[in-house]
Amino acid sequence: MQRGKLLIIGFGPGSEQHMTFRAKEAILEADSIIGYSTYVDLIRPLITTQDIVRTGMTEEVSRAQEAVRQAETGKKVAVISSGDSGVYGMAGLVYEVLIQKGWKEEAGVEVEIIPGISAINSCGSLLGAPIMHDACTISLSDHLTPWDLIKKRVDAAAEADFVIALYNPRSGKRTRQIVETQKILLKYRSPDTPVGLVKSAYREREQIVITDLEHMLDHEIGMLTTVIIGNNSTFIYDGKMITPRGYQRKYTLNETEQQLKPHERLKKEAEPWALHGGIEDERQIADRPLSPQVLAEEALSKLVIKTKRLENSRQKGIEFQQEDIFEFAVSPGIANKKITPQQLAALVETVGEGATLEYTPDHLIKVSVKTSNPSEMTENLGNAGFLLLPTGDVVNIKACDFCDGEKADSIPQVELLQQLIGGISVPKQMNIGFNGCGMACYSAPTNDIGIIYRKKGFDLFLGAKTTGRNAHVGQLVAEGLEGGKLVDLVVRIIEDYKDRGLPNERFHKFFKRVQVVEGFYYKEVPEQVVVDMACGD
Repeated sequence: MQRGKLLIIGFGPGSEQHMTFRAKEAILEADSIIGYSTYVDLIRPLITTQDIVRTGMTEEVSRAQEAVRQAETGKKVAVISSGDSGVYGMAGLVYEVLIQKGWKEEAGVEVEIIPGISAINSCGSLLGAPIMHDACTISLSDHLTPWDLIKKRVDAAAEADFVIALYNPRSGKRTRQIVETQKILLKYRSPDTPVGLVKSAYREREQIVITDLEHMLDHEIGMLTTVIIGNNSTFIYDGKMITPRGYQRKYTLNETEQQLKPHERLKKEAEPWALHGGIEDERQIADRPLSPQVLAEEALSKLVIKTKRLENSRQKGIEFQQEDIFEFAVSPGIANKKITPQQLAALVETVGEGATLEYTPDHLIKVSVKTSNPSEMTENLGNAGFLLLPTGDVVNIKACDFCDGEKADSIPQVELLQQLIGGISVPKQMNIGFNGCGMACYSAPTNDIGIIYRKKGFDLFLGAKTTGRNAHVGQLVAEGLEGGKLVDLVVRIIEDYKDRGLPNERFHKFFKRVQVVEGFYYKEVPEQVVVDMACGD
């Protein structure tokens, strides 16, 4: 089979004029293109016969997984990001997915990272020259990074007088972060520090505002805005932000002939702020000629000191260490719905007071907790008798309580399904509803896959849609199935959905698109008839 290839493309701010030649070339040579819907629209003039996979804003993991899956079949797959794919883009995530699969460069799919113009550069060019000196980028999105850690980074960058580019500064739900950031910056910088706000750089709805730190929140700031905050030297001239590099300290900018000759500009008296070969100023030995050997010894001694400091900090605990957010669900079992007081006590003791617990309609307790040792946590909860389940885009099996076990004939089948497919990754969260009798009090037919046990066998429903005006129950595709045949059939349906489903594609949409799943044909649901209620509501 032909070796597949992943083309991880940063296409810049969005306009074709600012895409690199290689980026355009890679898009054209790809067999398929995978990207956030807005990004696909931005490169539409370059799309010819490529297959397109579009997903929503928060579906980055699904995009990376689908790209790797397609590349492993021998395709050339373009994964697109605006800006540069290695700056808050898809490059790192694709590598993470490959690493999880044991990928090696010499034998696995090829990977080519194609750089693009990042927002700090494109927005900086529209503002003037605000990034002429040391700068950093900080994302204010706390969906993946704890807010306490982001605040420390903002504080450190502000104190160190970096020019700062803020990505993802505000969204519909995240409104406080930019306010808190302004407060931190004002501790170190003057209220009249220049600030540039650029929305949709080099796109149709481009907006550019130059303001100051005190008044920056008076203007519209959203997810499409990049905020660039000047350092203590940045100034505004004729509507442009300029950050001096420092030439004015040693050069006379309005004179043709300079006071300092080239051989004088690197002397200590011309730059008293410099370390001069790594020797600290207070040692006052700058006049002694330094050989390369002396300089090497100085550098080595500093490295040893720094290493010892790092070791000491590790022993004490590194201030900026980022703990993982561990998310999972627990239940007393597939059929059992009773949690004992001892289990609740074990749950609280294991996850601690900082965890977030959410009880769901599916009789699950979802847990979100910061931890650096998830294996110890899962072991403790398993010993307490909990069934532990992953969350997200996985198979979720929901079963009734079988009338407290009195109607237990089909429990072996649902438990076997849980062992075989419960919690496996799929394109979009899939719910399998399982009822132990024909009363169907647990509403099995309203799930992606519905199973109802009756004395003669199992009835199987596929493709329910639970929301919207055209909501409907699943399509009855089989009746009276024997237990072993049912389990085998459901496993094959899940495998088909996993293999052929598109990222973020719900099962009912998948069934409608492919038309046939394991020999069962999709049937169009009749249009719902809207009837005026007698009460007039």
